[in-house]
Amino acid sequence: MPSKKARSKPARSPAAAGKKRSNLHAGSSSPQTISIRWLIPAAGIAIATALACAWGTLCFLFWQGSWQLLYHPASAVVRTPANAGLAFESVGFATTASGQPQLHGWWIPARPGSRYTVLYFHGAEGNLGDSVGDLTRLYDAGLTVFAFDYRGYGQSHFEHPSERRWREDAESAIDYLTGTRHLATSSIVVVGNGLGANLALEVAAAHADLAGVVLEQPQESPTIAIFNDPRARLVPAHALVLDRWEPNAPAAKLGIPSLWFYLATHGKTQVREDNPEAYQKARSRKMLVWIANSAGSSSEYKNALSRWLDELQAKQ
Repeated sequence: MPSKKARSKPARSPAAAGKKRSNLHAGSSSPQTISIRWLIPAAGIAIATALACAWGTLCFLFWQGSWQLLYHPASAVVRTPANAGLAFESVGFATTASGQPQLHGWWIPARPGSRYTVLYFHGAEGNLGDSVGDLTRLYDAGLTVFAFDYRGYGQSHFEHPSERRWREDAESAIDYLTGTRHLATSSIVVVGNGLGANLALEVAAAHADLAGVVLEQPQESPTIAIFNDPRARLVPAHALVLDRWEPNAPAAKLGIPSLWFYLATHGKTQVREDNPEAYQKARSRKMLVWIANSAGSSSEYKNALSRWLDELQAKQ
């Protein structure tokens, strides 16, 4: 049987083959083009995202560090009641589950016959060592004194101070006096100085069973130091900072006798229109004393305090 011959493919000419290769090469190497309509929105989104991240970082840093504009704690306690010739006991309390005390303070017992015990709240500067003079004045008035450092101050456990933590520490101190020292709440007089006076107002408003409260120069607008800082204008500071220390609201809720001391820097006298707003808000029995900024202020303070304590004891 005759064999079939294979069909032969027509040979391509060298010119045609070269033209095809040239077309393939040209198609594969043509550049991709991106419309500028997409570039502008993408760049805008990238810039907005970067600005949002930078602003968020600024808000976070302000939130983290704003407490330092109001609180100025020091860890080194350079003075104790012994420097003023007072016998005292160093106390650790508010222990954790592991038995570590979170707060440290001083117990300064008065001479026998003292009816009241002072729970003392110092201000936002330094630590308890800077209050030895104030503690001595209270002791000289015949009072047993218990004073302590908030967390972040002195030998107490370090945490950033805040209004909430100060309130917690104050409640721990009351628990210590009533639970460990077995004192009646009605025998405790709360005394506060500076920002500690604002704390004393809040504590006194929440504890109507305390004997009374003494307020030394309470601050009207303590957080103004935070909100007037230039960085506060770049962030929503009022939303980031929760501390307020506003004295008027707790003053209006006071249900116990109060003694208010203010420094008369311009020769003020006890005139009604000059009375601080927080003092005017208080409805319970109260007494206001303007103290001259002079060498005799210590005796003024002691005399006013003794008179107030006598009235407090007579009316109980």
